[in-house]
Amino acid sequence: METYTFLREFADSWMLLVLFLFFVGVFLWVIRPGSNKTHADTADIPFRYEDKPAPANKEART
Repeated sequence: METYTFLREFADSWMLLVLFLFFVGVFLWVIRPGSNKTHADTADIPFRYEDKPAPANKEART
């Protein structure tokens, strides 16, 4: 069996299943109950320093 033929058959069968399961796992990880606070904090990043620029030192960013 040629290498290309083997890789093509593998990609058409098992790799498709692996990537689909990875997608489902990432989707479930994103919608898990504890992630709401993280998503809300990330969504507010553009509006965090609405009145003035962000501070220059690293300690003030946290």
